[in-house]
Amino acid sequence: MSKITEQVAALAQPVVEEEGCSLWDVEYVREAGEWYLRVYIDKEGGVSIDDCERISRRLDPLLDEADPVPESYVFEVGSAGAERELKRPRDFEQFMGSDVQVRLYQPVGGSKVYDGVLTGYEDGRVTVTVGKAEHSFDKAQVAQVRLRVSF
Repeated sequence: MSKITEQVAALAQPVVEEEGCSLWDVEYVREAGEWYLRVYIDKEGGVSIDDCERISRRLDPLLDEADPVPESYVFEVGSAGAERELKRPRDFEQFMGSDVQVRLYQPVGGSKVYDGVLTGYEDGRVTVTVGKAEHSFDKAQVAQVRLRVSF
């Protein structure tokens, strides 16, 4: 499946950038019996519905022509969102010092969820500071890291 997302990312990248946005992620997932191809974009100051619509209209014929997806699917273009998932090293670098939520596969210290400040990332090891305590987790322990917005 990663081959599909890589192909779509290669098609989407120039279009997204021409529209003044950046490509955040591409996912191809099965939900409720249907396949979804999602292109997530970002832009300084936030992504508008018009940005999503323009990019979708430009990408749709390119995807039809390249045909990287063997099954029928639902195509969506959307904002990466304020509480986006951090996946790549560059994501962690960009948001170092930000509030995050770290979800673990198994409890560590009695908890599977740690809300705090991202204070380190090296070779997949995530470090988050919760209050005055620093917690580090190996890549194999971490199910997901998301930005966290508090109001």
